[in-house]
Amino acid sequence: MTTRTDRPPAPAPARSRPDHGPHALVSRFLGYAILIFFGLVFLYPFVIQLGNSFKTEPDAAANPLSPLPDPVTLAGFERIFAGTNFPLWLGNSLLVTVLVTLGRVFLDSLAGYALARLRFKGRSGLFAAVIAVMAVPGVVLLIPKFLVLNQLGIYNSYAGLIVPLLADAAGVFIMKQFFESVPVSVEEAARIDGAGVFRTYWSVVLPMAKPALITLTILSFQSSWNEFPHSLVAVQDPGLFTLPRGLADLVSGSLGKGTQYPLKLGAALLATIPVAIIFVVFQRYFVRDANEGADKG
Repeated sequence: MTTRTDRPPAPAPARSRPDHGPHALVSRFLGYAILIFFGLVFLYPFVIQLGNSFKTEPDAAANPLSPLPDPVTLAGFERIFAGTNFPLWLGNSLLVTVLVTLGRVFLDSLAGYALARLRFKGRSGLFAAVIAVMAVPGVVLLIPKFLVLNQLGIYNSYAGLIVPLLADAAGVFIMKQFFESVPVSVEEAARIDGAGVFRTYWSVVLPMAKPALITLTILSFQSSWNEFPHSLVAVQDPGLFTLPRGLADLVSGSLGKGTQYPLKLGAALLATIPVAIIFVVFQRYFVRDANEGADKG
């Protein structure tokens, strides 16, 4: 006859509790203090720009580092729209940026899909060339770019501003890497239903690439909006100047003597607004789509 001894249950493992002691509080306080300090350091130039935009010319010249205008005035903005070609530069930048962004999103995604899925001779060498282009400084290509534009007969025209920027190596790389993460079974199912290569890309794979497309849209809009070196070699007609080229003309002193801080910084502030709006709007969708993808995974 066997005897059964009741043993007390093993104690449950102690749960680790977050450390709320003085050392943890001090570490957290120092961490937030460092973050706030560097945040203010990075924001201060923008605050200076904002403050000087609403100053009078004597106040901006006497106190350029003060963020508080005394008195507050809109004279600088009035001069921007009445005394410069800012509306023309703004229109040119909007036209170039919208067309370049649309072209990059379509062409970069199309090239990225071809490099990720299509099997053709020289594919590896072509992708290596794309990577090599990313390693070349843009300033090295300025003179060859001017020669090509001149030979094609599109120098000093809207085509010269837009066509060379319609595709970029970084966008192709981003889209290729994303398309390689898409399961091949999704495309095989579409081909069984009779869809061709372009139909599969356009109707099946591209809608799945929304986070990558939004990232590419933000980067393309920002880079084409702020593009300055290309405009130097693409156009010389003041009627074709974009905002970066026009602002550079203002900074170089085309309006005469004096610092003219309110006018220059006000124009720079207005040029910053569209990029900030695009980033804030599309970043929200990008974060939401990325979170949805993580939940599904």
